[in-house]
Amino acid sequence: MTGQVAEAPSEMAGTTGLLTVGVEEEFLLVDPHTGAAVPAVDLVMEQVPAELRGQVEREFQTSQIEIGSPPGLELSSIRHSLGVLRRALSDAAERAGVRLLAIGTGPVDGPVPPVVDKPRFDLMIERFRLLVPGPGNNGMHVHVGVPDPETGVQVLNHVRPWLPMLHAMTTNSPFSRGEDTGYASWRSVEWERWPSVAPTPWLESHEHYQRLIRQLISSGVMLDEGMLYWYARLSAKYPTVELRIGDVCPSVDDAVLVAALVRALVATAMADVEAGRPALQTDHHLLVGAHWRAAHDGLEGDAVDVTTGEVRPAWELLDRFVERLRPALEQHGDWAEVTDLLGGLRRHGSGAARQRAVYERTGRLTDVVQDVARQTRG
Repeated sequence: MTGQVAEAPSEMAGTTGLLTVGVEEEFLLVDPHTGAAVPAVDLVMEQVPAELRGQVEREFQTSQIEIGSPPGLELSSIRHSLGVLRRALSDAAERAGVRLLAIGTGPVDGPVPPVVDKPRFDLMIERFRLLVPGPGNNGMHVHVGVPDPETGVQVLNHVRPWLPMLHAMTTNSPFSRGEDTGYASWRSVEWERWPSVAPTPWLESHEHYQRLIRQLISSGVMLDEGMLYWYARLSAKYPTVELRIGDVCPSVDDAVLVAALVRALVATAMADVEAGRPALQTDHHLLVGAHWRAAHDGLEGDAVDVTTGEVRPAWELLDRFVERLRPALEQHGDWAEVTDLLGGLRRHGSGAARQRAVYERTGRLTDVVQDVARQTRG
């Protein structure tokens, strides 16, 4: 919810036309024996190495903690940053007597940890009351640099139809309160309790974007611009487009793959804007349906083809989506790595599928927790 990155990324590197990308990840802190969420963020923060504390933050609930990678041009730098931060945070959690999980929401039943003591969060609870989503709602946010807000708004129009595909591939929360929810991303279902969570609307201009924000605040739906929880938005702090649709990814490989695809999607959108190619004006309710299907089925079922409204196998649509992004992936030097990482995703399945596979083998959610902890550390 905080929407922080380590530092403000520049929109491009010199005159290369390549786009910077930065990643934020939210994690759950759990009891190492039971797997239940625990209010341990202060204990873990005390154990974080001093040199990394600028990239680690408290989140909304005391069972959550967040990292932000420095923005970069090379996927290798994102991989390195996330790897260092995840390992350091896993170690810090263990020294504090808990375990770090890259998981969308807590799989094991237990008390809901309190909200972090912060005036803004207190106001959110006062106004919205019981919308706090269980033991912790953990997402991944990807920032990609854009040259100016007006271009950013046009990019939002171009990317909005394709976000259900990213939603499906990042599903990583099938269990809640000790049982299988029937959804690949239960985090998505809980998250949509908040009234400002929605697919990004069609935007006429940056002025229209700002006007909507003012109207949503005056209506009481949001306290401030930070509560604009559209699946894609302009960052309130940095010159970036921020895509915030997915569950936190179980592994660094998964996170790097999503970061590469998000950057390529934004780069493709910018190329379309510059060439005068119109964005696909997908109906809002079709997008709502496509996102619901993504949360329900993940990659292992069907997905909605927003160009036709038809339902197709999710992997078929993902392959078409990646092929559409290939020129931008090649431009950024990411095609070979993305191809390799997609092969791994196809072999291992989504995070949700991996969790279910462990549970099917052992029948114990504590084993699921241990496996997610292993993937989180890397």
